[in-house]
Amino acid sequence: MEIEVKLRLPNKASYQKLLSLLSPFHIITHNQHNTFFDGSASELSSRRAILRLRFHEQTNLPKCFICLKAKAIISNGVSRVEEDEEEVDPAIGRACFEDPGKLTEVDSRVLRRIKEEFGVSGFLGLGGFRNVRNVYEWNEVKLEVDEVKYEFGDLYEVECESVEPERVKVMIEEFFKENGIEYSDSAMSKFAIFRAGKLPT
Repeated sequence: MEIEVKLRLPNKASYQKLLSLLSPFHIITHNQHNTFFDGSASELSSRRAILRLRFHEQTNLPKCFICLKAKAIISNGVSRVEEDEEEVDPAIGRACFEDPGKLTEVDSRVLRRIKEEFGVSGFLGLGGFRNVRNVYEWNEVKLEVDEVKYEFGDLYEVECESVEPERVKVMIEEFFKENGIEYSDSAMSKFAIFRAGKLPT
C-alpha cells in the first residue's frame, strides 16, 4: 500500500514560488514519461487496476519502471493505492511502449502477477503524459513537486509519501500558509485526470 499526501497548486506562479522556497533542499529532478495499459478485454480497469510504464528520460542513466496500481482512493488530500513496482530494462520498456503486445513476452514478476491474478492475455495501450518531478529532502520527509504535461493543459501537484500522512499534511500546509503558497487537496489521481481528458476545476 502506497500512502501519499497530495496537494494541488492552482497555477504556475504558485509552483515557481514553491520551487524557489525549496531550492536549498533540492536533491534531483526526474523527467518522467508515464504511459498506461489495460488488458485487451478491460481485465484491469474492470477491477480498478492499471498498468503503468514510467521512463526516466534526459539522464545519463535512463531507467524504466513497470507498476501495477489498484484500488486507488483519495480523500482529504491523502491517497491510498495498492502498488507493485519493479525496474525493467529501458530498451525492453521502450519496445513495449511501441508495441503493447510485447508486454506478454517480458520476464517480469509484476507482469506474471497480472497474467495470473487478472487473467490478462493481451494488452491495450491507453496513452499517457509527461511529468517533471523535482525532489526535495525537507523536514525529514521527501517532497516531490510535479509539473504534469497533459495534452489539454498543465497541472501542478505536491506529493509526499508517509506512514503518517495526517501529521505530514499538517506540516506541509503550515509551511504553505506561512509562505503564502495557494493550494488545495488533490481530489483525483493524475491518471484519472488523464482519462477524464480535462483539468479538474
